[in-house]
Amino acid sequence: MIRILKEEEITLISHLPCDKAGTLCALATGAFPHVPLLREEDGVGVSAGIYLAGGRPAIVIQSSGLGNMFNALLSLHGTFHLPLPIIASWRGVQNEVIPAQIPFNSRLPAILDGAGIPYATIMEPDELPRLQEMIRRSFAEGIPTVTLISPSCFDGGSCPAESFPERNRSVPSIPGSVIHTPQMTRYDAITTLAPHLGRALCVSNIGIPSKELHAVSDRPENFYMLGSYTQASPIGLGLALAQDREVVVIDGDGSLLGSSILPVIASLSPKNLTICCLDNGTFGSTGNQITQGYATTDLAQVASAAGIHNCVQVQTEEALDAAISEKKAGPRFIHVIIRPGNSAVPNIPLSPGEIRDRFMQAVSSGK
Repeated sequence: MIRILKEEEITLISHLPCDKAGTLCALATGAFPHVPLLREEDGVGVSAGIYLAGGRPAIVIQSSGLGNMFNALLSLHGTFHLPLPIIASWRGVQNEVIPAQIPFNSRLPAILDGAGIPYATIMEPDELPRLQEMIRRSFAEGIPTVTLISPSCFDGGSCPAESFPERNRSVPSIPGSVIHTPQMTRYDAITTLAPHLGRALCVSNIGIPSKELHAVSDRPENFYMLGSYTQASPIGLGLALAQDREVVVIDGDGSLLGSSILPVIASLSPKNLTICCLDNGTFGSTGNQITQGYATTDLAQVASAAGIHNCVQVQTEEALDAAISEKKAGPRFIHVIIRPGNSAVPNIPLSPGEIRDRFMQAVSSGK
């Protein structure tokens, strides 16, 4: 499997371990740059960012994780026609001893058929050429593919002995935050941010944030998301890992509260990544329903607790202007307190293919 991945020039692997494929995960993470995931869905966005920056991503997971990925696979990779080969140890079908693995995993072929995602099954090691076929099909057709590999292919292997580093460390205190009645709207914040983007690559969150960014400052370096809840910051992480230009993500409180990506960003610590969390305390694009960020959860403290040390909270346009102007090494987390409300901006007059193609051209021309 490692030889096949190398032959297919895979440049980065996102992974969440499975005990049946522990040897594969250990060998793959030793052979390739990799992103250790906390939730499989985040790997979809990371892989999209890697591909948009010219890389060739793959994911290695347990098959049950596919259940966490379907919306992102179809709304992100299906909408923008992005490739993603997924290698999954197939649980629930071969001498499975854990009852909870059976209901979902035994139905996976039918589920993948229903989702229109091509897949192959590998029950014996001599069927491994199917993996290479699925990887090649993914990149040739710009689609996700799944290779389900029976645990029988891993029998006889063992995980290399784990060597754990010392865990002694100093945990920085998390300052309390006083949040005042916000004055800025999201449109005000984006209008303040846009002049500072320069040559940076920018990923904007789904719905009205992307529409507002397009209305304020349309540029080829903007990747406007059209769907895929929670995937803006994972895409930004993938972009930051795959190339050296600055990456700015315009994300929201609802999206970040629904994701497990902040500890992953902190652990990988890309110096060229800035997350701007525009926090109106609501799901703004769906009718301003209140989120936990409105009165109970402080996302600046969440980001700091996740391990992102360069965190700042701003509540005015002047403070936001100063924060984005400050050239500190990332990852940076700028928590922007704004009030609920959407501006009357039109839909983005670009097709998904046009957004993808001009963005990828902007990435490649700026390298």
